[in-house]
Amino acid sequence: MTTPLLEIEDVVAEYRTGKRVVRALDGASLTVGRGETVGIVGESGSGKSTLGLLVGRLLPKATVFPRGRVLLDGESVLDLPAARLAQLRRDRLAFVPQDPVGALDPTLRIGRQLRLALRATEADPAALLDGVRINDPERVLRLYPHEISGGMAQRVIVAMAMARKPDLLIADEPTAALDTQVREEVLRLLFGLAAEIGTTVLWLSHDLGGVARRCARIAVMYGGRVVEDGATAQVLTAPRHPYTAALSAADPARAKDGTRLLTIGGTPPVLTEDTPGCVFCPRCPSAADDCRTTRPAPRTVESRTLLCHHPATAATASTARPAKEEVR
Repeated sequence: MTTPLLEIEDVVAEYRTGKRVVRALDGASLTVGRGETVGIVGESGSGKSTLGLLVGRLLPKATVFPRGRVLLDGESVLDLPAARLAQLRRDRLAFVPQDPVGALDPTLRIGRQLRLALRATEADPAALLDGVRINDPERVLRLYPHEISGGMAQRVIVAMAMARKPDLLIADEPTAALDTQVREEVLRLLFGLAAEIGTTVLWLSHDLGGVARRCARIAVMYGGRVVEDGATAQVLTAPRHPYTAALSAADPARAKDGTRLLTIGGTPPVLTEDTPGCVFCPRCPSAADDCRTTRPAPRTVESRTLLCHHPATAATASTARPAKEEVR
């Protein structure tokens, strides 16, 4: 049986500063095979970015991991010595951040930064920029980050990320700061290069429509856990978890002209420790007594994984509405 490329198993991640503790991941689990394209979605604060940074052990030094493990090709990322971790980040992982200009060093020309990123390789910086469809790459190599547009900066980041043909690419809202046309061009480029090389993609996003178009699989996060995980078309068309149903129904892209946008009532939780019951219970219209007292364990429903005591049935899933519906 082939070993999954990435295995995140029951990870708890806490940010500890002084006496304050914030639990960003609360038993998060996710398994990803080679070559998969997986969209990770959820509200702000659900744990998406923490999960993405966890894979490369890029979280702040104040982060503590009370339990869980992260395996990349069977190797325990959380236990690696510094030298091996640096090699792993350099050779097998790639990250595309939300703010491309902020990710570049403002004091160095683009060419210098590309050459530093490509040390010990034979890659040609100009050819890399040409490969991400940047016109006149020789001119761009001489520019500083503040002299190029956000879309061009993101293309430079994509060129850096894909130059070493990584096994796993983690893209954290990579087009959030770009306009619509440039956003589609960058996403097409990113996923096209990944498919050409065979790179596995984790795309952290709020864009449910974009995930539906580009990712074969979707993982929905809430309260630091993956609450529903399965084939994208199946999950978004007929969600079984109440939170997935609420998130999908509140997607602005689904709103019809002249109608009010739906929202999810209440606010996402701020966790500090182990909590009894289901963390979505205070916002869930289907919550029962066991939801308040018993933490849901993973279960398989129609080839998807759920964390829910009372998942929606096939008859009700396609008509699910937002939890404690509000309007705005």
